[in-house]
Amino acid sequence: MTVLYGESAGIAVIALNRPEALNALDLPTLQRLEEMLDMAAASSTAGAVILTSTGCNAFCAGADIKYLSQATPFEVREFARLATHITHRIENLGKVVVAALNGHALGGGLELAEACMIRIAASHAMLGHPEVRIGAVAGFGGTTRLARLVGKGRAAEMLLRGRTIDAGEALRIGLVQQVTEPEELMGATRSMLYDILAQSPDAVQLTWEALHRGLNMTLEESASLGADYFGLVAATENFRIGIEAFIKKVTPDYTQRRVE
Repeated sequence: MTVLYGESAGIAVIALNRPEALNALDLPTLQRLEEMLDMAAASSTAGAVILTSTGCNAFCAGADIKYLSQATPFEVREFARLATHITHRIENLGKVVVAALNGHALGGGLELAEACMIRIAASHAMLGHPEVRIGAVAGFGGTTRLARLVGKGRAAEMLLRGRTIDAGEALRIGLVQQVTEPEELMGATRSMLYDILAQSPDAVQLTWEALHRGLNMTLEESASLGADYFGLVAATENFRIGIEAFIKKVTPDYTQRRVE
């Protein structure tokens, strides 16, 4: 299987599994990844998802160049459209998705990670968009998301030079949120997710939607959306539980009901 799926302790793990090709993305791998994302979205037991890969050298080396070299321009366009659909699926899965980058994340691989809510990288990982170096464009959403994550100037410099950066620089510019030693990566990722899953699922879901949708709005529209979601979450049982726990100075025990 080119993509593996498993669940434990309320977390689904989706792992790219083409280590012989540095987990590069060909058409069957993208199709399988889409299926695994749908499985995670439909799971009643998984409240969060870790997107990672097998092996220790590469999270994902990007689009499979051998596949692209044999594809027609029409096939390349359809391939890119599927990849773009998948990155949108990751962003709108309805669950927390964290990328655990256990190796190099390049081109389309980095674009998968950019679509996740949070990125954690192993210390040896390298990240970048080398597409321009082979006469290509970051066509899976990189030209859109990278600027939103690190700013227009930094994004332009990385994309136009095709420059690859190490995990430390990625942390400094905000492309990843944490760097760990390789053997600690999955533990650190799960620890972060347990912190998030301990919160009200309604508040987590609506906070992400307000943040994600608000980036494409004016400041006034985004603030108004946040106010609307504040009112919406106030109608949930978890809001009442959280308020009462705060007053009583105890840890809230949230239900797992979600906003429909």
